[in-house]
Amino acid sequence: MFSTSTPPPGPLEKVLQYIELHQDEFVQTLKEWVAVESNWVQPVPRLRRELHRMVGLAADRFQGLGARLASVDTGFHQLPDGQTLPIPPILLAELGSDPKKPTVCFSGHMDVQPARQEDGWLTDPYTLTEVDGKLYGRGTTDNKGPVLAWINAVSAFKALDEDLPVNVKFLIEGMEEARSLALEELVWKEKSGFFSSVDCIVILDNLWISQRKPALIYGTWGNSYFTVEVKCRDQDFHSGTFGGILNEPMADLVALLGSLVDKSGCILVPGLYERVAPVTEEEKRMYEAIDLDVGEFRSSSRVKGLLFDTKEELLMHLWRYPSLSIHGIEGAFHEPGAKTVIPGRVIGKFSIRLVPHMDMSVVETQVKQHLEYIFSKRNSSNQMTVSTALGLHPWIANISDHQYLAAKRAIKTVFGTEPDMIRDGSTIPIAKTLQDTTQKSVIMLPLGTVDDGEHSQNEKINRWNYIQGSKLFAAFFLEMAKLRSSW
Repeated sequence: MFSTSTPPPGPLEKVLQYIELHQDEFVQTLKEWVAVESNWVQPVPRLRRELHRMVGLAADRFQGLGARLASVDTGFHQLPDGQTLPIPPILLAELGSDPKKPTVCFSGHMDVQPARQEDGWLTDPYTLTEVDGKLYGRGTTDNKGPVLAWINAVSAFKALDEDLPVNVKFLIEGMEEARSLALEELVWKEKSGFFSSVDCIVILDNLWISQRKPALIYGTWGNSYFTVEVKCRDQDFHSGTFGGILNEPMADLVALLGSLVDKSGCILVPGLYERVAPVTEEEKRMYEAIDLDVGEFRSSSRVKGLLFDTKEELLMHLWRYPSLSIHGIEGAFHEPGAKTVIPGRVIGKFSIRLVPHMDMSVVETQVKQHLEYIFSKRNSSNQMTVSTALGLHPWIANISDHQYLAAKRAIKTVFGTEPDMIRDGSTIPIAKTLQDTTQKSVIMLPLGTVDDGEHSQNEKINRWNYIQGSKLFAAFFLEMAKLRSSW
């Protein structure tokens, strides 16, 4: 006779149920973390203390899981005004060292962007507030919520006394919003130590491109930021005295900036597109499968029109073609009212978002040569100087690597759908640094939706995304363990 009893739940089912039943506790912990004003951007001693306190709270959570913890002192940071402030320590934590298990390293950050309620927040940004299933507060989606989601996943296994199917390592910093000072040096130092046993690195940053469908990110833009200065003299001029008899710096600068990009968004710098990889048929199919409604995207962006009408064109120009943006002019009159001066010296600021295979040094040379040519045609008596203020490399991953297959399977298990395979328009230097320095595979596994408002007013993460994301990491652990046998 066959038994009709229901088989006992497996490890994954038990962990997923535990997370579902304990979600209020997980939300409460997020509330406690959001309450810490861990803002690195503003150089205020009180905020530096808050950031150090936030790193301490994270350390307490790791120790509560039984992890071995190292708090790495990263020195001091000198501000432009001469003030010196300590850089928050970087946390390196390890849980498990079984050589038969894969080792997954998670990378996240505890610092947040500044936020004040008077800047347009509907609630206190440092008091987690739930409205219609949305958890509002600074850092909820960038990056405290995602960091807690994988801590939740680990804690669920521990609470149930279930064997954790992977070894877990944690890399937590407190200066991601300030270009991760000191982190690159640490990665170099630890490539043969902390990172030597790591099989893959998961970066918990960025968002889905949809409000509905999960995503995996396999590439980000780089960024070359330029300034172009045009100078006649240090003092401004009166337009009634000097108008019409000078090569005005502003006129020269406007001509230079206007020569960089056309009305269709095409960059006019000669040779700039030569290193851009051609679109493959496989890539085209990936774009076709992505869940994006162009009309909805345009409407949610609150713009009248976009340069491209199809989903595929829009995504390719967001991710796989370079773009050039003009950001501002320093030295020009910009306040309300009418002031009839001719600026004696102006500085234009623009950047080029770089894609894989573009050489940053080659791009810098091309831009300088182009601007020098345009300026020479004006026969101006002014001086022009082109400088590079920032250079960050793009990053791209191999989507055939084990961690992408494991993540796809985990998403299918938890969300019931295949993920969008996307690139992201932001620049995250640590992805390229980690991949190149450690020679380990890197994946970005976002939890938040496109409307979460990271860095903006009323930042939020949906309760559903936060809890389902915790389940996703639990499923990811198990999928990585299953794949280990095929390595």
